[in-house]
Amino acid sequence: MSLVCLVLGFMLAFSFHLTQKENQTKNWDMSNKQYEKTLALRDQLIAQEETNQKLQRELNQKQEQVLKNEKDLSKEAQVFLNLAEDAEKYRMYLGKVKVKGKGVKITLSDGAYDPKEDNINNYLVHEHHVFKVVNELYISGAVAIAINGQRLTSHSYIVCNGPVITVDGVPYPAPFVITAIGEPDVLSSALNLTGGVKDQLVNDNLVFTLEKINEIVLNPILGS
Repeated sequence: MSLVCLVLGFMLAFSFHLTQKENQTKNWDMSNKQYEKTLALRDQLIAQEETNQKLQRELNQKQEQVLKNEKDLSKEAQVFLNLAEDAEKYRMYLGKVKVKGKGVKITLSDGAYDPKEDNINNYLVHEHHVFKVVNELYISGAVAIAINGQRLTSHSYIVCNGPVITVDGVPYPAPFVITAIGEPDVLSSALNLTGGVKDQLVNDNLVFTLEKINEIVLNPILGS
């Protein structure tokens, strides 16, 4: 009986030791697998972070390029806008578009007849009188001028032919109405300077009247 108990105890002890050893081996294998899995996940996370950083750098570069393109487009748009404004201004100077704005109206009339005056031309309006007014208006900032409704351009010419004045080949009798679009106060002040255009014309026995107009409309030249 003692021998049987001894053998049985030895078998139980060996079985327990073997089971414990197997459990330790399994736990060790599981720990190794968990460690390897954790290590693999960490490597994936690091790789993903590096990819995110690379994409972020690329995104920043794209955004900088977009901002640069927007600035370039803004500059080009401003250039085109300036060109359009210049083209409109040149069309206005050429009389190709209708112009509307504030300005002045000057009327030049022949002087009163003086029977004592031998030369009738001494009280008639001549082209050089009209030139004085037109030049002073342009110098003072007028953007558009017309004589008796006839728009003037850079190619316009004024010729005196007896009692009439020809503007670009179209004859007009006195009185001569010169309308100009611009700042009324500036234009009128320039013409009314002491010893200026108005005084010179009055000294030539002409009738000079000036009126400020809130709205002047000058139509384009026909056929332009």
